[in-house]
Amino acid sequence: MRHNRGDVLVRAHQLVSRYGLGALTMRRLGAELGVQPSAIYHHFANKQTLLAAVAEEILRQGSRARTCERDDWTGRLREVCSELRDAMLACTDGADVVATVWAFGMGAQAPAAELEDVLRDAGLDDGLALVGSRTLLHYVFGHAFEEQTAIQAVAAGAVERDLASLPDFWTGLDVVIDGLRARLP
Repeated sequence: MRHNRGDVLVRAHQLVSRYGLGALTMRRLGAELGVQPSAIYHHFANKQTLLAAVAEEILRQGSRARTCERDDWTGRLREVCSELRDAMLACTDGADVVATVWAFGMGAQAPAAELEDVLRDAGLDDGLALVGSRTLLHYVFGHAFEEQTAIQAVAAGAVERDLASLPDFWTGLDVVIDGLRARLP
């Protein structure tokens, strides 16, 4: 059976969602699709480009319409950060996948660009908007990664931890936003 790029991406996303990033190998993906692993390379040049497509799919599936007004820059930041966090948490190892692809500069750039735009609209210059966007991303990536790791470890019985002991996402986000607000002209 012939598969198209979309079929391969859907199955790759399913593998990561169900079993985690470690399950995404070309061999396993080929087996899932009933093809030789080399057939996947007709659609994706290498595993990195496949992973980038999976990251974009994670973000696409988690996207939501914006509800905050343009002049409510703190609300807009919260919306973007919340959407990113929820999208990553909806997929096993989603934080690892999205953060890795973003760090490699291979994709998952939309949240960063949107955060920069919001910060520029708020009045920060280009340099501070870039630093602020990266700081927010690092916070969201790190928090989501910690949440996913703790949830998976507890579910596997590897650790006993009260998940309520995780740091509050919203309080931490407000601390970062307060710091950005202090930099406004």
